[in-house]
Amino acid sequence: MTLKYLALSGLVAISTISNTVQADTGHRELRKKYQKTLIADSVALKAPHNWFNLDFTDNKVLGVSTEKAYERLQNRTSRTVVVAIVDSGVDIKHEDLQGIIWVNPKEVAENGVDDDKNGYVDDINGWSFLGGKNGQNVKDDTYELTRQYARLRKEFENKKKIKRKQKEEYAQYQKIKADYEKEVKDAQAQAADFQKFYDTFKQAESIVQKHLGKTDFTPSQVEAINSSDMRVMKAKALLQYAYENNLEEEIKNAAEHFDYVLKIGLNPDFDPRSIVGDKYDDINDKYYGNNDVIGPDADHGTHVAGIVAANRRNNLGIKGVADNVKIMVVRAVPNGDERDKDVANAIYYAVNNGAQVINMSFGKSYTSNKEAVDAAMKYAESKGVLLVHGAGNDGENLDQAANFPSRTLKNGQTLQNWLEIGATAWENNEKFVANFSNYGKQSVDVFAPGVDIYSLGPNQIYQEHSGTSMASPVTAGVAALLFSYFPELTAVQVRDIILKSSVKYPDLQVVKPGLYQKKEPGLVPFGSLSITGGIVNADEAVKMAEQLSAQK
Repeated sequence: MTLKYLALSGLVAISTISNTVQADTGHRELRKKYQKTLIADSVALKAPHNWFNLDFTDNKVLGVSTEKAYERLQNRTSRTVVVAIVDSGVDIKHEDLQGIIWVNPKEVAENGVDDDKNGYVDDINGWSFLGGKNGQNVKDDTYELTRQYARLRKEFENKKKIKRKQKEEYAQYQKIKADYEKEVKDAQAQAADFQKFYDTFKQAESIVQKHLGKTDFTPSQVEAINSSDMRVMKAKALLQYAYENNLEEEIKNAAEHFDYVLKIGLNPDFDPRSIVGDKYDDINDKYYGNNDVIGPDADHGTHVAGIVAANRRNNLGIKGVADNVKIMVVRAVPNGDERDKDVANAIYYAVNNGAQVINMSFGKSYTSNKEAVDAAMKYAESKGVLLVHGAGNDGENLDQAANFPSRTLKNGQTLQNWLEIGATAWENNEKFVANFSNYGKQSVDVFAPGVDIYSLGPNQIYQEHSGTSMASPVTAGVAALLFSYFPELTAVQVRDIILKSSVKYPDLQVVKPGLYQKKEPGLVPFGSLSITGGIVNADEAVKMAEQLSAQK
């Protein structure tokens, strides 16, 4: 769960310009502050198109050398590998995914019959655990913290005497309540700061409108303004800065963010689960949902799917990492925190229907039923399915901070089929690591490209996103490539190859991730941020797989 709005401090910095839009020095300082905090500004220059597939030696960018890997593989044949995208939904109609979407071979489309008797009717391209039988879908849900607070509040809020057997749970309630109230307070403060910025921005617009004598104007018309009125010139400077940094889009995103956080994410009275209609408290209830794998908001999942598998041969859009895969769509992640029951059932569904790799670009700081998710992940391990998980975007050390799901089970066991992925940018300098990426010398396995990744969006669009949500499917794509060209490999072997073949930069000094640190973050060795100290590399992985294959 990330409640902070990632670009907010840059937006709010503008509001330090007074209500009369003054102080040029403030403008220069806010630019510096904004560039240090905006998630997309982990790199100073524009990332090359398709950079995540490129190679440092050939292209001078720190991609995963996908194109070089395919040059090495040109004399090998491949088999189709199924990759499950457990996410918000995928636009299966996108032009760059045609022929790439998994089709259930045992199911007859839209006949209302569970032909393959797997418990899911008409699951042609996957399944949604966020839908109801009547076709409705959950789009927004609360944070896990909010759900736990709501549950425990109902139990303890008006109790005057706590029974001895309830003391442990009551102590948990006290902690959850304190955490929840802090998040509410922080969100309200951020929303108020954003409103200050918005008011300042609108005032600058008003000043320029009055000066130009028109309500609508273009950036070039603003640039041409020359006035002896300092208020006008400072309003011009603010608007130009907004244009240069695409702040109009950030305003829209911030408004939507705070509207969601305060009305839904942190609202203990909001509960959309009736839409699904399952027996929510019964963890063994698996057969619920619907077959709408696109859902009401497939932006995130479509972007993720494109990174793994966008058609490499159709001369459209982008090239995904893997060239012979089918994408199975499993919808289990709303706008908000995913529910453990849905995650567990999504994993079972993917494994039972033939997925060999499961990408999980989601996570949260609290869990309500870790045992259920642990059991599903152990099941995947027993069936030889690789789990690839994004480390998260809070700039935190996962050796110290909670993040679920994770490879460490509640009983202390560690999964052997798990990859935890941090995010890197494309420049070979101190900004090499994405400033938003979680990290951890004992917790994060390896890093992969995750900044300014150009991929797919719903309704035939292409767009850039940044996050460990992007680094995870880059890695899942490399894993699928290995499974495809070296079918004798096990999930544990593929994981081992990806880690051992990663390109190591142990001593490269990088800015320590942490968007929300009050002090300027210092430089640390890249090798201190993950277990391997490396970046995923497809070409090196193929070389190692060839060597292993030759030994058999």
